[in-house]
Amino acid sequence: MKSPARHLPTVARILMGLMFFVFGLNGFLHFIPQPKEPMPDGVMALMGGFMQSGYMMPLIFGTQTLVGALLLLNAFVPLALALIAPVIVNIIAFHIFLMPSTIAPGIVVLVLELYLAWSYREVYRPMLALRTKPGGG
Repeated sequence: MKSPARHLPTVARILMGLMFFVFGLNGFLHFIPQPKEPMPDGVMALMGGFMQSGYMMPLIFGTQTLVGALLLLNAFVPLALALIAPVIVNIIAFHIFLMPSTIAPGIVVLVLELYLAWSYREVYRPMLALRTKPGGG
């Protein structure tokens, strides 16, 4: 009998996919209620700047939605993990510097990302070569 642990990457992929798909779509459709408490000044300044740029929020939410869909569909998973990595770094930095009390979901996403990247490590191995030639030689 095979170990149930063989299903862990699938469970991690689906959980991460659901999180990013739902929160990415929420950025466009606004179906999750906003918190009642006022946001700290630093959060308001950052989000205000992102919104005034005209492109940053759609880029972030679009990336989250796309990555979530790819993870849920089990399509291009290594690419999806690479695309979402900078977003996760910023989620963690945002919470460390601006809202440390709400960092828990960011830690969950970071752990899922690291676990999945480790699970797909053979796919990333060529990308991490110190020196290589075009064409893979």
